Amino acid sequence: MSSTIAKLNAPLTQAFDFQPSSELKITPTPTRNILAQQLAGFDTLTNALEYAAQGITGYNFYNAKGHLHSVLPYKLLRNNAHSLAQRLAGFNLARGSRVAIIADTSPEFIELFFACRYAGLIPFAMPVPVNLGSHGIYVQQLRGMLESSQASIAFANLDYVNFLEEATKELINLHWVGTPAQLKELPAKEVMLQPNAPSEVAYLQFTSGSTRTPRGVVITERALMCNLQGIVRNGLEIKPDDRSASWLPFYHDMGLVGLVLAPMVTQLSVDYLATRDFAIRPLQWLRLISRNRCTVAFSQPFGLKLCTMRVRESDLNELDLSCWRAAGIGAEMIRPETLRNFAEKFSSAGFDDSAFLPCYGLAESTLAVTFSKISKGFHSIQVDSKTLVDKRIATTLRAEGRKYNEFVNCGRPLPGHTVKIVDETGQQLDDNMVGSVLVHGASIMTGYYNNPEETRKALKPDNWLDTGDIGFLYDGDLYITGRRTDVIIVNGRNIRAQDIEELAEQQPEIRSREASAFGINDADGATVIVLVIECRLISTAERHSLIKRLQQLVYMAFGVNCVVELVPPHTLPRTSSGKLSRFAARQGYIQRTNLEEQLSVAESGDR
Repeated sequence: MSSTIAKLNAPLTQAFDFQPSSELKITPTPTRNILAQQLAGFDTLTNALEYAAQGITGYNFYNAKGHLHSVLPYKLLRNNAHSLAQRLAGFNLARGSRVAIIADTSPEFIELFFACRYAGLIPFAMPVPVNLGSHGIYVQQLRGMLESSQASIAFANLDYVNFLEEATKELINLHWVGTPAQLKELPAKEVMLQPNAPSEVAYLQFTSGSTRTPRGVVITERALMCNLQGIVRNGLEIKPDDRSASWLPFYHDMGLVGLVLAPMVTQLSVDYLATRDFAIRPLQWLRLISRNRCTVAFSQPFGLKLCTMRVRESDLNELDLSCWRAAGIGAEMIRPETLRNFAEKFSSAGFDDSAFLPCYGLAESTLAVTFSKISKGFHSIQVDSKTLVDKRIATTLRAEGRKYNEFVNCGRPLPGHTVKIVDETGQQLDDNMVGSVLVHGASIMTGYYNNPEETRKALKPDNWLDTGDIGFLYDGDLYITGRRTDVIIVNGRNIRAQDIEELAEQQPEIRSREASAFGINDADGATVIVLVIECRLISTAERHSLIKRLQQLVYMAFGVNCVVELVPPHTLPRTSSGKLSRFAARQGYIQRTNLEEQLSVAESGDR
């Protein structure tokens, strides 16, 4: 599908199709704006865009080879969103109707997203397929989101529209399914676009589904603008000369809120590399930062690890990362070693480890909850493992040679937000005591769309959000130790699934992110730890040796037995954001073992 682009010196009232040509040259939007910078402070997204459209900054899209292929200045975005909103009005949908958009990294997605808001409709981003080999699973995932949201319209570009059409078969709420190009061909309905109110729903954000079925988080304009203001003013301390670069998917809360909406409300320019292109050529992201002198760029930890693994000495000589002042890290557990390895590898390319900016957040709080201190790098503490497991207390390590866990400081809450740690009864715990992380503030969701049962579980009295995460406070700073659903309780002991996975990944046969640990109940109701490993070994003897070694390591480290299952590569399910889904891995293991039992019974019957 062709993309919407514009030359900066061309009229910005129309978009035109991009056809590769030696005669057609486009340049990225500038870093320095002609418009006086306003750091958020708007009451709705569309009001923020109306202001940003007066300047010359905007969004820039690069291909896998690092070539600029599309430019979308905020002025053009505003005009195109207005035009598309008039066409959406032709469907005569009730205000607040939901619109589904498969969120490829493209100008079309952003245009549709804002068109929905101008038209008073509620957009939500659906993922692109993580693995095209999982056709059926992907279609089922789309269908679940469409049914849950009761969407009225659904969009996908040409690459994914067939998936969407398959997912929407026999869905009675849908009025129309098509591509952005097809929408542009529909007649516009000349109506007066009504302004949005802060109390209205801005969008739905579907959770990644790493521990359960995805749910649609309801975020109001007020909650969104509050969170954005905290991010850009307090978390990042945005400046007029800042510029962003991102590979994060638009369907992920950090990608959408942090790297699409936050730059717009501060009128910054952004350079995008599609997530699938980053996975193949991660250094293109660093080259964008180096070439365009980007100062703000976020990543999940595995993104930094991928860059560290792929870089060569010759690449380092071509990079200058000295401009990067805010290297945000979040979206999953942060391993200190990942940050140290990245800093060590890229120090010769000018990267300063003081740029590391660990943070904590979740879609249910719009995005951000806490930020560490800008320009101070990352800090961590080592806590005694035995005390952590047995007493659920984070005691700093005092003796050499004792086993320890190391956790990264995720900082303090944004203004107007509070974090507290509670036990199983809901009682608040003192500093250093490990428990459930609860958050309170103006960025909290109103609930999960069309899901009152899950909403009641997540929102506690006085609107405290139960994040589902486990952690502790130390000197006022938040440290996350894991997900509550990822803590396996065996004989009264709390064992983190992540600790078991990290132990497995230290073995030479096992790659990073190819191990999943979880607990199941046996026939007697006792909890059994299961470790599923994606394995490339062919030899029966080698596979048997690996299983025995892993079982011994787990017993030595945690004092418990475990079941080890070796599965082919690409078997473990992943969420839309690329993380391993322990919930789905557990379901898959149960299905496989039940099938084996059924086959065993059938075979014995045949004999």
